[in-house]
Amino acid sequence: MSLFSDNIRALRVKYKISQDKVAESLMITRGRYVKYEDGTSEPRYEILKKIAHYYHISIDLLLSVDVREIDVNDLLKLENNRLILPIQVDQMGENCIEVVTQKVKAGYLNGYADPEYIEQLQQISLPFLGVGKYRGFPVEGDSMPPLQDGDIIVGRYLEQLGEVLGGKTYIIITRSEGMVYKRLNKNRNDTLVVASDNFFYPPYEVKASDILEIWEYQCSIARSDKRNEALESDSIKNMFVEIKNEITDLKKNMVLKN
Repeated sequence: MSLFSDNIRALRVKYKISQDKVAESLMITRGRYVKYEDGTSEPRYEILKKIAHYYHISIDLLLSVDVREIDVNDLLKLENNRLILPIQVDQMGENCIEVVTQKVKAGYLNGYADPEYIEQLQQISLPFLGVGKYRGFPVEGDSMPPLQDGDIIVGRYLEQLGEVLGGKTYIIITRSEGMVYKRLNKNRNDTLVVASDNFFYPPYEVKASDILEIWEYQCSIARSDKRNEALESDSIKNMFVEIKNEITDLKKNMVLKN
C-alpha cells in the first residue's frame, strides 16, 4: 500500500462513489483502477492528472499528504487544480496571512505546495485587506526602493496570469529565479516583461511557463522610515546617460584606432 493508494480509496469512500463510476470517469477498466487502490500498480501521469481533477485536489497532495487527516472541503481551489493549503483563520474568523521570512525563504520554492511547510510559517492578520488569499514575502536587495532588506510585501494570490496589469508590482515565483518582486512592464501572450524601480537594473523577460505563483502587491511592512533618495531625478539620470555616451564614444574611437 502507498499513500497515494490510501488517498484515492479514502476520497472515493468519503464521497460514496463506486469503483466502477471512478473507472468510467477516468475512461479505464475497473480492474485497472482497482490495482491503483490496492497499490499493486501506479498510474501514468495522464491518469494521475485525471484522478486529481476528478477529486478537485492537487497531484502534490495526492502523493505527499494523508488526506484523511485534513478537511478537503476547506481547500482553496485555484487555477490548473492548484491548491493553497490550509486556509487558516484566527479566533475572530479573519484570514491569517502566512509570512515567508528570510529564515525560511530558501525553502519556499520546494515547499510552496507542501501543506506542512505552509502550516509552519509565521502568521499575521490584516483584516482591512478583505476577501482573497494573502501571503507575506521578504524584500531582498535595492531594486525596488524605498523598500529595503527585511521589509515584507503582502501580496494577493492571482488565479490567472491574465489578471496581471501593466504598471503594477508583483511577487513572482519562478522555477529558474525563485522569488522576485518586480513591476510589470509589458504583458505578452506567453511572456511578462518586468522591471525594477531602480533604473540601475535593466528590464527582463519572464516566461509564463516558468511561473509557479504570482502575487499582486497589496501593502508592505517596512522597518525603516528612511527617506527615499531621488534616484529617479532628471539630473542623476542625465549624468548617467552622459557617462554612458562617453563610454560608447571611447569604444568607437578605440575600434577606429585599431
